[in-house]
Amino acid sequence: MNGYQDGVPGYLTIRVTPQDGPIAAFADQEAWAARQRYPHLHGVGVAEYFWARERDLGGWELSEHSGSWPQQARDMLGSHFRLRAKAARDAGDLSAARSWQRAAERMDRAVVDDIAVCGERFKVVRVSHFIRSGDSGPEPPRPSDPDPGEVGESHQVPSRTKGFVVDPYIGTGLSDGILKLDLVRFVPVLEGAPEEINEDARRAVRAYPGGVLLPAAYLVSVRRDGGWEYHQPGSTHATPQGARDALAVWLRVAAPVTLRLSEELTEVYAAAADRLDEKRSNTLSVDGHRFRVTRVERLARIGPDGPEGPRPSDFDPEEPVDVQSERLRREGVIDEEGNDLRPLPRPSEQPAPPGPNLRDLWEKEKERVRRLQERRAREAGTPGPEPDTPAG
Repeated sequence: MNGYQDGVPGYLTIRVTPQDGPIAAFADQEAWAARQRYPHLHGVGVAEYFWARERDLGGWELSEHSGSWPQQARDMLGSHFRLRAKAARDAGDLSAARSWQRAAERMDRAVVDDIAVCGERFKVVRVSHFIRSGDSGPEPPRPSDPDPGEVGESHQVPSRTKGFVVDPYIGTGLSDGILKLDLVRFVPVLEGAPEEINEDARRAVRAYPGGVLLPAAYLVSVRRDGGWEYHQPGSTHATPQGARDALAVWLRVAAPVTLRLSEELTEVYAAAADRLDEKRSNTLSVDGHRFRVTRVERLARIGPDGPEGPRPSDFDPEEPVDVQSERLRREGVIDEEGNDLRPLPRPSEQPAPPGPNLRDLWEKEKERVRRLQERRAREAGTPGPEPDTPAG
């Protein structure tokens, strides 16, 4: 007698399995507690995009890095094809090298989200973002969330999605299994958004009814006018420290310029960044602003033909490189060799506006990071950075 699961498509599978080890069990308990403390789910409204390769054993292996819009993932896939072409030439397989090169050139000319090359299939994959919230605001990082990396050096932490496989057959804990069920049924209708965006979200639930959770990401939320907003919604980070580092740089460099801070307030914001570095806290208040490092759940939807690709309404401001170059030539912006034909801007005769200078603040930040690296190197007994090494 066949079990009921024999009639269920693989992409609708949610396998709940025992989680090995005390850390995994603790993480599962935390996930269950989060459902009670932060019961509300919200769509962030900004997705991220990977390219993925279909595996012979099932599932789709994601690229190490993602883009903030679809064309960035397509460009990364084109670069991958060029690397495969070089590897094939080096191995003496000229036929395969030509196939990989043709695929790379096609990515330069057209919007391609699904392509097969030399018996391998590749797709651009859309990953949706969600945030939990409760009476106290959005959910911060959990104690069990990995948080490696020194202050100011979170960019050196390896990607948590390197080698990640989107495959619903891979087992998950009970709490994550329930979260996955919640998310695949959730339609993140955004108030005030164009109707085509919300209609695409409804359509995705029907066309891609399954899903796989990716490792959590992190962004910074800010409390404003009695509610919480995303400080930079298109900017997510692999670790909580990555979000803290981004906030610290904003406080020291960007905020004084964008907010036109006085010299006194610039020092106040820099001191707040120092406190954030020292305590590695997930909350920070400065000058009436309240910030919180916020946990982001990530879901790749899956349907009969694999993971969901970009939606028609997704923000996608760039064209394929050849299309963009041809347009710029027609408009007289560049010549046939790609040289910029626009005249250089004349130096302004107007005095610089009062307030901090972005270049000065950035140079100051680079020098601060360089001194920090030297101190850590001395403490570890290793050589520090070269004098002309960019930092930040």
